[in-house]
Formats: sequence, structure tokens, C-alpha cells
Amino acid sequence: MNTPEPDLVITGGTVPVLPVPGAAAGFGAATQHDDVADATAVAITGGRITAVGGDEVAALTGRGTEVVDAAGGAILPGFNDAHLHFVASAYARYCLAPLGAARDWDGVVALLDALEPGPDGWIRAHGWDGAVLGDGGAERLAHVRPDAPVVAYDQTGHQLLLNRAAMDRLGLHAAEDVAGGTVSRAADGTPTGHFADAAMGLAGAGIPELPQERLRDAVLRHQADLHALGITSLTEPGLGPGGASLLSGACTASALELLADLAVSGDLTLRITALMLFSGTGGATAEATRRGLASELPRLLEGRGIDPLQLRIGGVKVFADGTPRSGSAWMSDTYRTPCGHHHGHLVIAGDTDAERVEELNGIIAAIHEAGLQAGVHATGDAATAAVVDAIAAANAAAPRDARHYIIHGAFADDDALRRLGEHRIGYSTNPAIRSAAGRLMLDVLGGERFARHQPLASALAAGVPANIASDAPVTSPDWRHSVIAAATRDTTAGPGGNDDERLPLRTALALMTGTPAWQDHAERDKGGVAPGQLADLCVLAGPLPEDPRQLLQIPTALTVSGGRIVYRR
Repeated sequence: MNTPEPDLVITGGTVPVLPVPGAAAGFGAATQHDDVADATAVAITGGRITAVGGDEVAALTGRGTEVVDAAGGAILPGFNDAHLHFVASAYARYCLAPLGAARDWDGVVALLDALEPGPDGWIRAHGWDGAVLGDGGAERLAHVRPDAPVVAYDQTGHQLLLNRAAMDRLGLHAAEDVAGGTVSRAADGTPTGHFADAAMGLAGAGIPELPQERLRDAVLRHQADLHALGITSLTEPGLGPGGASLLSGACTASALELLADLAVSGDLTLRITALMLFSGTGGATAEATRRGLASELPRLLEGRGIDPLQLRIGGVKVFADGTPRSGSAWMSDTYRTPCGHHHGHLVIAGDTDAERVEELNGIIAAIHEAGLQAGVHATGDAATAAVVDAIAAANAAAPRDARHYIIHGAFADDDALRRLGEHRIGYSTNPAIRSAAGRLMLDVLGGERFARHQPLASALAAGVPANIASDAPVTSPDWRHSVIAAATRDTTAGPGGNDDERLPLRTALALMTGTPAWQDHAERDKGGVAPGQLADLCVLAGPLPEDPRQLLQIPTALTVSGGRIVYRR
């Protein structure tokens, strides 16, 4: 074997073959071949994998080679979370007070009463869940902490609550309605302090951003958290002017500038593909998209010597609709919303469904013509169908390997899945969200529709380039929860049993390693354990279990990024 002396050899492990779904159709990352199914060692030189095999690889070690014994653990590709709000997760974890432990609104009030305002006088919190707490949050929080303005973001990132002091500070007592958003109102028509989707921008515009140094510290700490889980790559789905409404401006263009600075200094060890966000969680227009594409933001990384495999701007995030629990997912049939049974609607600007669909087509066309990728948030089946139509039209007008994709796509029927596969449209969905919200979603959607919630096995059978992702901070960034949920279909509504949409464990693992690399246009560089691939690896503290649920008892032992050990247990 004519291989240079390695910098690092990992030996004594197992290298499971992960069957990259759809590889025969031309997508998916490089992976191991059958003849290395029993590989026990990986050699790394110059940041890339140079050999995968057995004793002959271990024998390559030289005087300068670092040798790590995997002690029987599984040697996997580094995990690639295809939809992880990295900066927002760091912000939520290290800069906001947690509210997720509250079981009722009295508990939320008690938590807020115990907090000290920050240096700018604001109290910021995150994590309340209306599905757990029920109605009445705006009324309860209106009078809390009269001494300080309070903003409390919900777990999904699509809603926030303000107390009266914050409403006074921001001048929102006479706030008008916002296209693509909801301003909740009392019987006399005055805003209650509850804002959803695009209406969150009314508050976000006035809440001061945290100092950049504090955010930098949070980002570096969270990078270490993710490496400790075995995560080496992610898609940051939405940074730009539209992020002003999200978590006190944690998702603005300044966050992308921070990531660029970390890449230049060598402190960024995660590989990040960023999507730009020109509009918030609602109210997007084709004109705003074109203005954003003509701005300096798409060229922010140019001329700084940043390796695009470390940090790149891949495309544009678009919110087509909202979420079922807020009643803003656009469905073909009615479902239970906070205001009764409705279809929901697109949150794109427009007064009618037809106008909003036309605007959506213009947005996708503008992104496609700019040579960028569109990542489109669409949860309802009607929204998903409209996005597929828009992408298919854009591709027909100017064919190219754009790899536009649906984000969430929680409700896609057989025809939609067929068309996703036919047009090679990506599909990035979130099994851990389905698992955690099962009981609620069963109530909202009904049994038949819930059974088809996130139909991943059907998507793969239709040739769809699908992946699974966490959507942190909506759920935990721990990839094991997403993989287990995909492999078992267990939810809070009950065990998955013989659910036809369950995935084999190794297929679920491939959907968090190989197929996300396709989404990143990087399947030749990452997503597999094979010679020539980037040395991005996750070594578990044990072999893959028979029961996927047992993954929770197997921690990450070692994480390697570009040949560099970034976490060691």
C-alpha cells in the first residue's frame, strides 16, 4: 500500500457501511464499499482520509503518527445536521433564561420573577411551550416584572410574549397588523403582547442586540457542545436582515460576520453552510428577495481567504408557511388551530392564496436566477405542493443542479413525494420534533394525517434526496434523538410499533451524514468514511446497537474535524 505516513490513525474500531439512499440515482456522498465492511482502522494525512482497512492500515503508523484506540467503537462520518440554527442555539443556551421547565404559566411567572435584568435593563427568556402551558400566556405575562421590559420567546421560534413594560418601551400598544404574521388582540382591539411569525419583527426592531463579544463566547462554547456530540458540519438556516425578529437579533447579518471572523482566525472548526434570510418568518416578497440578492450580504465572505468547505453562503431561506401548532401551516384539509378548524395559509405577502402563490413563484425564480440554493420552510401539504411547483418552474426555465429543498415538509402525499424525486428536490425534515410533539400533533391533525407525518421511508422509496435534522434550538441538537425517532417512529403519543415509515438504523445514520453532504453540494468531500474524504469523524464509545434506543447509552468518544481532534472523551 503506497500511502504516506499518516498524521493520525484510529484503530481497533468498526467502520459500519452506511447505505447512502438514492446513490444509484446520482446523489449521496461517497461511502465504504462492501470489501471494507469489516474495516477496523482509518488513516488520516493532511486533513483527509488516506486509508480504510484493517491491520495493514494500523501498520502504516510512523514516528510522527498519533494513534488512537477506538476500543471497539463505531467509526462514523462526522454528523452533519442539515438544519441547526447554530447561532440561535448558542444564544438560547448561553444568553437567555430557560423557561422549558415550567409546567404552567404560574411557573413561567415564578421563573421570570427570579431573574435579574441584563446590563441593558432587559430580561430575555426562551422555551415556553403553548402546547404544554395552554392559553393565557399574554394575560399572565402582561403584568409580570413592572420594573423591567421582558421578552419571552417560545420553543419553536415562531412566537414571543412581551410584558407591559416592554410594550411601553417599544411603543407597541397601537401596533398594526403585519402581512404574514399575527398580532393577538384583546376584546377592545389592543395588542396583548403576543406576536407570531412576521409580527415578531415589530418587537425585534426595538429590542437591543447583545454585545458581539458575549455572542462570540456563546458561539464558541456551543461549538464545543456540538463537537462533544460528534457533529462536524451543519446548515445554519437563516442569517441576515430578516433575522432581526428572531431572538433579539441573534440571527442578523452581524452573526454571519462573526462566523466569518472565526473562520479567518482559525477558531471555527465546524463546517457551516449558511442560508441568508432577507425576510423574517413571514411577509416575504420577490422584491425584497431581489434587493437582498443585490446587496452586499451575498458577497460578505469574498476576499477573506475563507475555505468554502469551512464556511460558505449556500443560498436563501424562505418561510412559505408557519407551523401547525400556531395555525399557520397551509393544509389542503382543515385542522385544529388556536382559532378553530382552518386550512391555514402561506405567510408570503399577498391578500389571497393566488397572490401569495404568485409571490412565492417570484421569490424562488429570483433565487434560482442568482445561482443560489433555496431552502424553503413548508410544513403543510398545500404549502409543500406550491413550493414544488415553484421550484419545478424555475428549473424548467433555467435547468441546473440547484438542489433547492423543502425544509420540514411534514405533510407530503404520494404525488408530492413522486414530484420531489422527479425534480431532485431535497427534503430535510425533523423526526425529533414529531417525536416530542406527538400527542399534541395527534390532537391537532387527527390519526390518519398524523400517521403520514414526515413520511421518510416513502420519500426514500420515491427517490427523494432526503435527510434528517434537529432544528435546534426547537429540539436538542443531539443527533441520537433524531436518529432514534426516525428509526422507531416512537412519539409522546405512543411507540412506533410496526409503522411503515420506520427506517433501518444505518439508513437513519446515513440521513444525518451522507445525504446532508449532497444538500451542501459537498458529497465528494464529506459524508463518508472513505479514502479522499475529509477526515471528519465521530467515534462512538461502543459499536452500533441492535436496538436504536440504546444509542442514548453510547456517548461520543472522539470527534475529528479535518484531521484535527476537536473532542476527546
